[in-house]
Amino acid sequence: MTDLSNFAKTIDGKPVAVFGLGISGLSVIRALIDAGIIVVAWDDKEENQQKAKELGAQIDDLTTSTLSNFACLVLAPGVPYTFDPHPVVINAQKHNVEIIGDLELLNRADHGVKTIGITGTNGKSTTTALMTHVLNECGMSAVMGGNIGKSVFDLDLSNGYEVLVLEISSYQMDLCPEFRPDISVLLNITPDHLDRHGSMEEYIKAKARILEGEGTAIIAVDDDFTQTLFDQTFCSGSRKVCPVSFSTSLIEGLYTRKGFLYENTRGEDIQIADLNGLETLKGAHNHQNILCVYRACLELDIEPAKILEAFKSYGGLAHRQYLVTKIDEVTYINDSKATNAEAAAKALSSYNNVFWIIGGRSKEGGLRGLSEFKSKIIKTYLIGEASDEFAEWLDKHNMIYERCGELDKATEQAHIDAQDLDAPATVLLSPACASWDQFSSFEKRGDAFMNKVKELEQNS
Repeated sequence: MTDLSNFAKTIDGKPVAVFGLGISGLSVIRALIDAGIIVVAWDDKEENQQKAKELGAQIDDLTTSTLSNFACLVLAPGVPYTFDPHPVVINAQKHNVEIIGDLELLNRADHGVKTIGITGTNGKSTTTALMTHVLNECGMSAVMGGNIGKSVFDLDLSNGYEVLVLEISSYQMDLCPEFRPDISVLLNITPDHLDRHGSMEEYIKAKARILEGEGTAIIAVDDDFTQTLFDQTFCSGSRKVCPVSFSTSLIEGLYTRKGFLYENTRGEDIQIADLNGLETLKGAHNHQNILCVYRACLELDIEPAKILEAFKSYGGLAHRQYLVTKIDEVTYINDSKATNAEAAAKALSSYNNVFWIIGGRSKEGGLRGLSEFKSKIIKTYLIGEASDEFAEWLDKHNMIYERCGELDKATEQAHIDAQDLDAPATVLLSPACASWDQFSSFEKRGDAFMNKVKELEQNS
């Protein structure tokens, strides 16, 4: 647990309010109370209130109580803040109480560990996990947290870590008045969470906060939004700005072309590495992740050869294009975290001769945009609530499919069909749906797929 005693000295004995008592909220309470700070907490769920009370927090309805004597309100990132704000936000603003998140609170602990912050609409988790893996493989002690892994106050930063790698969502950056990472990474921006931010402009503004202040900014300039933010950050002059691209050659910076990593310095292209053999980092989107990690590691003075070697030992992020196994010539990929069409597109673009398992609880847009991968897909296997909707889409595009209902049946049938192809193939779980109709989480769904594949492997 990170020590908050330095923070306690700055608040003159005032209490701290904590709203939203999930895993991160409770970890904040433990750290505050351990530092001798009075905590008043609230959550709509009584069971969460009881957990906070057992940790030593006082329980009061922060949406209606007077907050003027509080040092700050630590708000859970899932609570609406800037657009259509939650009543607790309105109450805090009414009493002129500063609203922060756990990342800001961590920053005020003066922990002294160099931070790398990673944001973007897609790819944050993979890049964060890859960054942490490479740093540790290269001899730098690194730990990850934020929107992935442990809550930041469940990490013990006194353990001699040299780097803290944070996956940071737009919700979390909104709650950081002062905290900016030493190295900021922006991967991409596409429309998302507009119901939370109110508009694309506000969503971009939340993402752009990570590029403010001093330090280094690594920006993948592969979409119009990130290109604009690169130009703005470069012109501001406050940060060192490093462009990377998987879609175009750069006059100055790192980029990939046909699976090769290049650096252009002063107009001279230098081929650095062939990325095509990295089985757990296939596809242009993963090349974007590699570019950002490679650039960040160079900023930390790590030798290029060590970075490239570390990529080879990366095992993949569970449930995100995770290589489960290979049986004969068939590769089995767990991409259960692909809960919408845009995420599934990244997997489909990376493989050929695909036996595709899809379905669950459909999201807005369904399978829109995935018809361009039709030639890669040999057969599709439908599970869950979306079966009728997706069958109609598949019929429209003259694609072969089978209604399986359950994941176990779909996995077994895909395995049989793929093994019969007598050619290299991929059994791909990339559902383009939420899991909640049949599983409590995408992790549980992915685990079920992997368990079935391992059973099939044992019987092969």
